[in-house]
Amino acid sequence: MPESLDPPPETALDFAFARLKAAAAADPDPDAGRRRGWLAALDRQLVRRQAEIVAAIDADFGGRLAHETLFAELYVTVAALRHARRHLGRWMKRRRRPVPLTLQPGRAWVEPQPLGVVGVIAPWNYPLQLALCPLAGILAAGNRVLLKPSELTPRTTALVAEILAASLPADVAAVVSGGPELGARFAALPFDHLLFTGSTRVGRMVMQAAAANLTPVTLELGGKSPALLLPDADVAAAAADIAYGKFTNAGQTCVAPDYVLLPRPALEPFLAALRTAVATHFPVSDGASAMTVLFGDRARERAAALLRDATQAGARVEMLAPPPPGQALAPAAIVDPPAGCGLLREEIFAPLLPVLTYDGPDEALARIRAGDRPLALYLFGRDRTAIDRVLRTTAAGGVSVNDTLIHVAVEDLPFGGIGPSGIGRYHGRDGFDSFSHLKAVFQRGRPRTDRLIRPPLNGLHRRLLRLLLGG
Repeated sequence: MPESLDPPPETALDFAFARLKAAAAADPDPDAGRRRGWLAALDRQLVRRQAEIVAAIDADFGGRLAHETLFAELYVTVAALRHARRHLGRWMKRRRRPVPLTLQPGRAWVEPQPLGVVGVIAPWNYPLQLALCPLAGILAAGNRVLLKPSELTPRTTALVAEILAASLPADVAAVVSGGPELGARFAALPFDHLLFTGSTRVGRMVMQAAAANLTPVTLELGGKSPALLLPDADVAAAAADIAYGKFTNAGQTCVAPDYVLLPRPALEPFLAALRTAVATHFPVSDGASAMTVLFGDRARERAAALLRDATQAGARVEMLAPPPPGQALAPAAIVDPPAGCGLLREEIFAPLLPVLTYDGPDEALARIRAGDRPLALYLFGRDRTAIDRVLRTTAAGGVSVNDTLIHVAVEDLPFGGIGPSGIGRYHGRDGFDSFSHLKAVFQRGRPRTDRLIRPPLNGLHRRLLRLLLGG
């Protein structure tokens, strides 16, 4: 017999989508028990295959710290699944809403119901977490899911497909893989909701494709997330937190601190503390730092070009540690790079940290407000009044005060951007709500006093209107 051939990716995509749509139509509202079962099965598979997950991501990156994979990928995903399973019953309940006296007697409530089939397009930088963490809200809300992981992490993509196939029926979740052409076809499908995580540039293309079907989108993008040290900040503690947030995953994190703003007198103490913190978090062995590598030749060339341009423009560059094994680019702080420098225009996504000095907090706040609204803001200080002022007068998708990254791990906080850094939100109940239709229901009671105000207009109507309007 001739050897069987795999179907073309486009055929597999269309088949998987049609099967999921048919399943959602046949069973539009899975009960809480089934939803919990889906979440539990995925949880078990992830825990069981953690060694394979670490190995696959390490191989795709060409050097990924096991600690980062275990905590930032595996633990965060499992925690989201368990949180959803624990709170699912409460999230699914009807939510009573008050009815005004003029519409009595009656009852009103919001009833969450599944949307149907949700599409997820995931990136390469956290290839497990950003592919599977959204499934906590999607499955808890009773939806089916079609997932397209990144083609740039083929080992992890294949493993994610195996994990989902072992956890969930094919009419509940499916994985398709392919490059940009398949991604464009994927985004153009008539999903009931589409979640994309990636660059702002590609996010615009995804939103444009989805608009043809009026598909609602959640876009998790990125941008330049600032870390602001107020004049009373603990400089050493802030440097330690910023070093962890910036250099985890070699800076390839959408919510990584992109640049630092600090009072001019704090510059040298901050740089000294930053160097110490990098050495502590990413110790040197055999002349190389224990740090995840930059992903791919293109990213390495881009980061080197950004650093070279800043150096040629006269910026002061402080190397913080040796490069990771086999890499040429070392983690570095770049002090006061000139305006217009690529490091200040583009999201960096590399272990390069611009450090900008200011002479007064108003100058720093004006700089933050002059840019696009970021995905995250990191604020360091002690004075509650000053902290509250920054929170009131700046816009960001999320904020950590006296820490970095950690707000993303609080499941009861929504995660999402604002403007160019994203649209919509998920995590916890906010994710459940984003992937549900919150159906408004009003039920009329008796006696039917509302019929007294139906046409035709008469004297009673005029008296009632004067009473209601106060005229």
